[in-house]
Amino acid sequence: MMRVWITQLRSAFVGVMLALPMSAAADEVQKAMQDYTDFAPYLAGIIQAKQLTQDIFDSVHFIDTRHAEDFAAGTIPGAHHIEWRAIFGTLDAVPETGKVVLFCNTGALSAQAAFGLRVLGYDNVLVLQGGYDAWLRDAGFRPAG
Repeated sequence: MMRVWITQLRSAFVGVMLALPMSAAADEVQKAMQDYTDFAPYLAGIIQAKQLTQDIFDSVHFIDTRHAEDFAAGTIPGAHHIEWRAIFGTLDAVPETGKVVLFCNTGALSAQAAFGLRVLGYDNVLVLQGGYDAWLRDAGFRPAG
């Protein structure tokens, strides 16, 4: 009986010890997110399709965060494909300098990826507001061909 109790106590102790670092890590993430939102201007991190004039278009790195099928069906010329869920596993593919524009179909999924990147310190990341749909409809510049 005593042996069962000690085993249960040991299991509980291990569980608590494992939970502590995760809780501390969660607290750090929450603080980083709060710090970012405390100081980010209302329109921080977005660009509208009509703002993508040729000079801006030529100077940014586009990342299409949609599914592979959507990317294959059509994308902004020159865009690289990293599905939004894979962004954090492929940080080395996200430029740390120069402007980076993330987009999906509407901007919702790419906004999640961009928020995470911004919390991680990528202040060069923007979301294409309205996504690929907005670019097709309202782009300030579309390359020929």
